[in-house]
Parts: sequence; C-alpha cells; structure tokens
Amino acid sequence: MRKFLFFFITIIFLNNKVLSLDLTITQGSIKPTPIAISNFFSSNDSTFRIGKDISMVISDNLERSGLFLPIDQKAFIQSSKSLAQGPRFEDWKVIKSQHLVSGKINKKGDKISVEFRLYDVFAQKELIGKKYETTEKNWRRVSHIISDAIFSRLTGDSGYFDTRIVYVAETGPKDNKQKRLAIMDQDQANHRFLTDGSYLVLTPRFSPNSQKITYMSYIKRNNPRVFIFDIETGRQEIVGDFPGMTFAPRFSPDGKKIVMSYADPKIGNSEIYILDLATRISKRITNSSAIDVSASFSPDGKQIVFNSDRSGRRHLYITSLDGEKIKRISREAGSYYTPVWSPRGDFIAFTKQEGGQFYIGVMEVDGSNERMIAKSFHVEGPTWSPNGRYLMYFKEERTAEDGSGGESSLYSIDLTGYNERKIITPLGGSDPAWSPLLH
Repeated sequence: MRKFLFFFITIIFLNNKVLSLDLTITQGSIKPTPIAISNFFSSNDSTFRIGKDISMVISDNLERSGLFLPIDQKAFIQSSKSLAQGPRFEDWKVIKSQHLVSGKINKKGDKISVEFRLYDVFAQKELIGKKYETTEKNWRRVSHIISDAIFSRLTGDSGYFDTRIVYVAETGPKDNKQKRLAIMDQDQANHRFLTDGSYLVLTPRFSPNSQKITYMSYIKRNNPRVFIFDIETGRQEIVGDFPGMTFAPRFSPDGKKIVMSYADPKIGNSEIYILDLATRISKRITNSSAIDVSASFSPDGKQIVFNSDRSGRRHLYITSLDGEKIKRISREAGSYYTPVWSPRGDFIAFTKQEGGQFYIGVMEVDGSNERMIAKSFHVEGPTWSPNGRYLMYFKEERTAEDGSGGESSLYSIDLTGYNERKIITPLGGSDPAWSPLLH
C-alpha cells in the first residue's frame, strides 16, 4: 500500500485566541492529545456507579477515535468530589493533561440529571458545559452525546459516537452461511439480531432518520428483492415486486427515495433505478449494455456514483439523476466496486481489486488524489461515519490451512489510514452500515 505524508492541525477559536489541538499525522501515525476524564461525582450511592460508568464510556469513545489519550485515573491528584467544586489546574498540569472533563450526576424520582464541563488545562478556561436530564436507563446514550460534544469542541468536526451500526452477522460453513441482520451501538453495546437467519440478507443500509433499514433478501421465492425494515416495530415490507432481481439499495439523503440496481430479464443486464417510496414509481437512470450497480447518492441528493463495466474493467462513474452527462472518475489500474459518497461530500470511498489484493480506498469526487487506506486478502464494503472522518468495512484474512479466506470481521479506520481497529461482534460480520447521529 502506498504511504502518504499528512500534516494535520485542528484549530479552535476561543475568545479571539487560537488554541491548537496537538495532532501530528506523519506516514499514518498520530500523536494523540492527553486528556483527563474524571468520574462523574455523585453523593448518592445509587448513582455513584452510573457516574463511573459514564466516565468510562466517554474515555473509551475518545480513545478509540485515535485522537485522544485518556490519562490513567491513578495519576489524578484532585478527587472527583473536590473537582465538582472547580478544578485546581496546577494539579492537572503536573500530570501533563491538556484537557480535563469533569461531571456531576443527581437523581430526582425516576430521572437523572447529568452535567459535564470541559476545560483547557493550560489556558485555565472552561471550553464547554452542558446539562442533560433523562431516565436512568439512558445513561449510556447520554455518555455518547457528551462524547460527541467534547469531540466536536476539540476537533472542529461533528461527533459520531451517538450512532448505531447495522451489519450482516454470519455463522456456519463457508458454502452455506447463515446470514442475519444485526444492530448495535457504535461501541458494540446493545447488540441484538433483527432477523432469525431463516432467509439470506445482504447489503443493509440506514435511512436518514436511522429508524429504518433497506436491504436485499431472498425471503420471497428465489429472486432477491429489496426490503425496508422498521427497527422500532420489526415490520418488513417489500419495495416493489419487479419481475427480475433487485439489489444493492440505498436511501436518498431525504429518505424519500431508494436507488437500487435492477436486472430486468427482458434486458439481460442490470441498470440503476430510483424508486419514489411515496408513489412507488421507479425511474430508470442508466441505459446501456453494461452492468451498472452499487449506486450511492451525493449528500445533496443531486447526483449518484456507481460502478460499471462499460469501459471493459469495472470503474466508478458519476451522473445526475436524469442519467445525463455520465462521467468516469476512476483512472488508475485495477477494478473498482461499492462506491459510497462521504456525508461531507468531499470524498468517495470504494473497494478496489488489483494484483490479487483487495483495498479500501478514497478519492476526491473528480477522481483525483486516489489513495488506499486499508488492504487485505479480502476487504470490502466501506461505510462512512456521519462526520466523514472514519470508515468501517469488513475484512477476511487468508487462512493458513488452504490459503482461502477465513471468518469475516468488521473493522474501522481513520480517513488517513491510521488507527485500524477490529470491531468485536458475537459472530462473524460483513456489510456494515453506519447510521446518522441519533439525536
């Protein structure tokens, strides 16, 4: 994999003064910023444990981002009880913490109030403070919301912790795998299966409101069909009973349409269609003898990117929703698959196969500055975090026994190619999709 040199500085403006977050990215390495996250103080025994748990979730979230280094609490000088009255900044300078997070938690009836404050230790200033009131069972969700607020304040990017992941859970022999829809929080908590494995499911994708999923399934007859699944009710509905095969669905940014591939038996090849969910009227976008698949909307909903073999090898193309002015954007050697537009609109991620190796790559929307950020014997299916900074995908490592692939697992990585991490799931996993922010 080619290596690139990246220099990265995030600037925060505070009262007309500039504070730099100490990030250095060189050849895919980052120097994370030290941060102290104290236990959220509570004088009530029933919420003392919750305060510690909230602190732990925030610490784990920020550490996994690769941008922050939470300091071991054993090094803390000031207690959480004392800190609830205000920080002694010299105590935190001694342990070389650049930022400090403190909090309080109180309980009234069946409600808890959670308050947090973020400080710049060396400037000796409060950067942000917020208070939330919710039911006790929502403490983990509040932890993610606070993590997002801290991440956003210190990096300038929006957060991504208050999100969910849907994916295909896999078990069984390679030639007869059971595939079920599964969902979990981005930190792997609250895992549950959405389907029972009695039918095959593939390519799940979230709606913009993150309460519905579209996916492909063989639940009806032997032809694959596109379905919509309501997460809250468990209700499934088929999206048009076409005579041929429909697959690779994705929602439009407003959630009112689905773009998908349709293999009409009368035509013999697959084309890109957009289906209006209110009227159930479909519109054909591409019209060629090529195989056109895996379409993804731009964030403004005005264009789609897809892959096609119209030039011989599989390449990536962009077109408007009327199918006019189709433009090829991929330029390098190899074959390109599964393009997906970044939520920020600045990059397109994709799978690439070249020289017996699979890659996850990104390029700018005009095809320039292509770079590979992950590789493996088999790696596929990128999905963006809602802030456009991280990618998730699935990877299959080559087994030692026969040289074929083993169990698939989910991984995440920073856009720079740094901080690749395996996502722990109960079973093997493939086809991940990252939800928008829940709040």
